[in-house]
Parts: sequence; structure tokens; C-alpha cells
Amino acid sequence: MRFRPGRTRFRKALPAACGVAALLASSALTGSGSAAATPPDPGGTTPGGGAVITVTTAEVGAPGNPAVAVVPFKDAVYRSCADAPAGSTGCLMVGGVGYPYGIGQLEVTVAQWVAFLNTADPTGRDPHDLYDETESATAWPKYGQVNFSPSAGNGGHYSVAYPEWADKPYGFANFLRAARFANSLTNGRVLSQQVTASGAYTYDTYQVRLSARTERGMYDLARPDATRAQDSGFVVPSQDEWIKAAYYDPRGGGTYSYWKYPTNPGVFGDGDATAPAPTVLNPTTGDVTNGATQPLASYHASGQPAPSWCPGEVRPADCATVNPLGLDPTTYGQLYQGSLSTVGQARTTSPWGTLDQGGNAVEWTDTITAPPAGQSSLRIWRRLHGGISNAPAFQMWPSAVGLQPQDNAFFNRTYPWLGIRIGVIGDLGHTGHWSSSAQ
Repeated sequence: MRFRPGRTRFRKALPAACGVAALLASSALTGSGSAAATPPDPGGTTPGGGAVITVTTAEVGAPGNPAVAVVPFKDAVYRSCADAPAGSTGCLMVGGVGYPYGIGQLEVTVAQWVAFLNTADPTGRDPHDLYDETESATAWPKYGQVNFSPSAGNGGHYSVAYPEWADKPYGFANFLRAARFANSLTNGRVLSQQVTASGAYTYDTYQVRLSARTERGMYDLARPDATRAQDSGFVVPSQDEWIKAAYYDPRGGGTYSYWKYPTNPGVFGDGDATAPAPTVLNPTTGDVTNGATQPLASYHASGQPAPSWCPGEVRPADCATVNPLGLDPTTYGQLYQGSLSTVGQARTTSPWGTLDQGGNAVEWTDTITAPPAGQSSLRIWRRLHGGISNAPAFQMWPSAVGLQPQDNAFFNRTYPWLGIRIGVIGDLGHTGHWSSSAQ
């Protein structure tokens, strides 16, 4: 199931998807820790043969916290939708969660994703559409994160494109890919769990041997509208879980206890005046060079260049021009500016100790929503959050309740900022191993 781009088709379709920076906003307005990953055992297709990765989650408490009302992409929060201005449409109550849970301290990295690919698809046949050729460094020098080698041995077909990508967020996810990653974790074996405290925050670090079984587990992917099937395990966070972790301040800061940005309380109604500073990246590694500037996030601030880098192994001219979409250099340079930065290096934490929920990669949730007006109701649409390195500050507001079809293959191949943050529900310490009911 390899993708071979057709230049004419992409030229015609791209205007409908771009400006790329506003992709998620336009849809809405119309309607983990980073860690080293060990490779799988040779031929590692059994539950005991998968790669081992480390996932760190922040504990999110204060169960039963109040929700807040938002109108999509409006610079405000309200106590309830009844308090929203007359004529407001699409108002939602968000952020209230009645139970404790965990959410990834960081976004899922390219190294973690490659470990998953080699576990879930050891033969390289890709029966579940986990990879597209546009993700390779050859097809897309600036954004290609993962290379595929058809001649490699079992469990080794996928590799990190360049070393600099290992600790960047995986950026070509759709919801189905995210759910399969969660299933692999849930069906895998927790080898260890360590609880640590850092200031006001508590973190759980799990060492997990991944499972090759991806179609059932936390999500039964035989069902297009798959929801959580288990009470304990790894999940794609819900919209409310994601928003609470990013914005809800249990100490009462912000407005109605909600921050405007995942990095700082800000001031609702002031546009981007109290937005975090934008990151500056090392031009050949993507590392953040201004981490001492706080608060900080990887996004495209008004009037400033987007944070960007080109792998040191690539000629800058190739990063600036070569793309799998058939775009001329001028159009390509206008649409594709921001780059993903090394996870966690912006340093600014949310009220619960997560990093990079503002900016970097936009992240999937498992919350199903109605499609925008005029869009197909035959597809399953889900919410996303977080803003991206190519988008302005408003994409980081709690009201930035974007949505996309869960299986939008076109955006998988043309939008290199779609990420994953993993969550945890239930008590993994009590269950330890969840492969008995999965297939």
C-alpha cells in the first residue's frame, strides 16, 4: 500500500487544503515521553518479540473539575454556553473530566514510531497503511522522517531518516495510526513502572514491550467508529482529557481556572498579545536554541519567521525546493515553512507538567464529532488540538477545536505536522499485561 504521488492531482487538490497553517481552523469554522527504543527481536511478531519503548505520562488529578464553554476559534471562555454571546454557533462545554488519568509528558517521537512500525509490520508489507512514501527523506528532504528499505530483514524495514529526527514528534499520523499505536501498547507488556515527582507535578514512566497486535485492544478497528473497549490501558486522549491537561489550572489561575495557552494563563480577548514567545531552532538539528526565553512554544508568530530547520545531511537548496507534491519553489516556500522541534526543549509546562501541548505538532484525540456543514456524514470525524509550528497563536487557544476525518489519507501525505500524544486510563500497575482479550 505504498503511495506514489501524482503531480497533477496534488496541484489541483492543494488549494482546497491550504493555507496549510489554517487547515484545522477552516474545518472547524465551517461546522509520551521521548525515550530510546530497543529494536524487536529477530522475527519479532509474537507478543514477547516487540520493541521496548519508554513512555512518560503526567498524572492529571482533580477529578470532577468544572468544564468551560468555548465557541470555536473565539478568543474567550465562558462559564456555560448560556453565557456565550447571542448568535454564537457551535458552542461546546470542554475540559471537565470525572476521573484521574495520565497523559504523555511529550509527543510520540519518530524513534518511538519507528520501533512501533518494525514491531507491527515486521515483513514490511504494510497491510494497515502505517506508512507512505512521502514520509521518506528522499521524497521530502525537509520533512521526511522515516525511510523504508524493502531489502531489509524482518523487523528492520523502517528506520529514522536522519539522527536529528529521532527526538522530533512523529508528524504523519491519522487517528487510525494513533489508535493502532495505543493498541500495540495496551496489548504489550509493561516491564516496569516508576513514579517520580518534579515540583508540583507527578510522572509515571512505563517501560513497555510493544505487541504486534494492533487491530483490537483499546480500540476495535473493525468498527469505523471505534471507542474505548477497556477500562485500563493506553489510549489516544479524549478532547476533554487533552484540554484539561493543557489548560485547566487546579490552583485557580487564568479565567474560570482555564489558561488561554498551554504555556501560560494569557489574557482572553487580547489577541496574541500575551502569547508565548516563538522558538528559534538550530538550522541543522532542529534543537531549540532559546529555551531560556519563557514562556515558549514552536509556532509561527505574527511578523516573524516560522521556526525551521533542514537536516544537516541535506543540501539547503533541496530542503527549499524538493517536495513530493509537485509544487514550484515559490508556492512550496509559502505553504511549508514551520518545522517540528525537538520534543520538550521549549521547556514551558502546562498546569499539569506536560510539554509542547502548545505548538509543534497538532495532536489527535479519540473524540468523535459531527462533520462540518456540507461535509460527508459517511466518514468518522474526530477532534484535534494543539496548534502547529506553521500556524499562528490562535491555534493554541482552548477554543481551537479543530476536526478532521480520522482516515484522511490526503493530509497524511501533505501535512507533516499531525502528531500523537498517548494517554493512560485505569491502573496499569494492577493489570500489568492486557493481551488476553485482544487480537
